[in-house]
Amino acid sequence: MISTELAARLRDAGLVWRPADGDRFRIDAPDLSGDVFTVSTMTIEAHDYPTGTILGFNGTTEWALDSVAVEDALWLPREDQLRDLLRTTFRGLTRAGERYEVEVELRGEQRTFAADDPAEAYGAALLALVGLST
Repeated sequence: MISTELAARLRDAGLVWRPADGDRFRIDAPDLSGDVFTVSTMTIEAHDYPTGTILGFNGTTEWALDSVAVEDALWLPREDQLRDLLRTTFRGLTRAGERYEVEVELRGEQRTFAADDPAEAYGAALLALVGLST
């Protein structure tokens, strides 16, 4: 799973989240910082309003949280989502010893991003891609 730190860097760089079933996220609140939630029509559902997207908690009994604005949540993209967001820049994923390397082409230049986890390598590559658009 992608680290909270990298997810925050992606968000801060401008990556936009449109919640869908199966998406994982954390809530930006000290007492919930260790909890990971999953969007699901059974428990946590995304509601789109003209003023923004709200994540509604359906039938939660553990704590009294009815909803949270998507801006107060930190999306933790999955490996497949990160790869999809790289789109046509993605060239390949390889394993080099204990690390994973993601190769992308950014503005005609082949670049490689390595990490212990494939999601982190994809995330680092995506961060570089998003950085090109700012």
